[in-house]
Amino acid sequence: MSCRNTSRTSETGHWLNNQPYLLLSLTSLFWAGNIVLGRFVAGQVPPMTLSCIRWGGSMLLLLPFAWPHLKNDWPVLRRNLPLMLILSATGFAANNALSYAGLQYTEALNALLIQSSGPLFVALWSLVLFGVRLTRGQALGITLSLIGVLVIILRGDISALAAIQFNIGDVMFAGALLVFGIYSALMPKRPPVHLLSLIAFTTGCGALLLMPFMIWEIITGYTLKADALTAATLVYVVIFPSALAYLFFNRGIALIGPNRAAPFFHLVPVFGSVMAIALLGEKLRLFHIAGYVLVLAGIAIASRQAAAKKI
Repeated sequence: MSCRNTSRTSETGHWLNNQPYLLLSLTSLFWAGNIVLGRFVAGQVPPMTLSCIRWGGSMLLLLPFAWPHLKNDWPVLRRNLPLMLILSATGFAANNALSYAGLQYTEALNALLIQSSGPLFVALWSLVLFGVRLTRGQALGITLSLIGVLVIILRGDISALAAIQFNIGDVMFAGALLVFGIYSALMPKRPPVHLLSLIAFTTGCGALLLMPFMIWEIITGYTLKADALTAATLVYVVIFPSALAYLFFNRGIALIGPNRAAPFFHLVPVFGSVMAIALLGEKLRLFHIAGYVLVLAGIAIASRQAAAKKI
């Protein structure tokens, strides 16, 4: 019976590992929860401490599974150390520190609005670094899904855009997306190592890069509050938007490429609004449905057109 269950688990894992759209959708779900939670605990958990614990905890969580692969892949990782450090800094240290710091000053609404620009940064860096241009289908899909995001966030009222005020937190959050765009564009150039080796190495390096800033927060008296909310926050960020989300995101990019994966950024505010409806008692309205349809249609168009061109 145990062998049968193990076989079924292995088959499920193999199936999931080859479902890029599901993997990227789950990534967006976990990241949406991270934005909502990051804003909710602003002032409760210092941003640099939260970032450092997030990646250090993720590395420790993955290490038992990654260790055999790390030993085999170490010569390759060492030869590609400059690239690995750039991936660690852009995908984990700088990106995360800026986003959590920004959430100390901005509203979740602003963060979700800015998050919708993520695909544009990925496309920008893919073009600047490697000359990779969006296909017409990808551009159309990103534009359509972006419109859907705006419909949801602005509650169907375009005049609400003028009422949104941006501050230093918004600049930090936009900077986080700009940095993460570099990570996304570079991922196809990663060394040929096991995915667990890649994640364990980069999360560990990300934690080390953030450690001086965490120590600075502690020295200045900005420490986390030891209570149930802090504990639950740390458990969530270590497991879901970190260890699992980055495994899923990197695998999704490996399967379909950064430009085809980029429109899935737009699912983050979609899931954020769904969480508000489910957890905060907000009502499902027509603009929600219209926005969801536009986002999903944009993602479908970008993916289908790219796939057709590849064939």
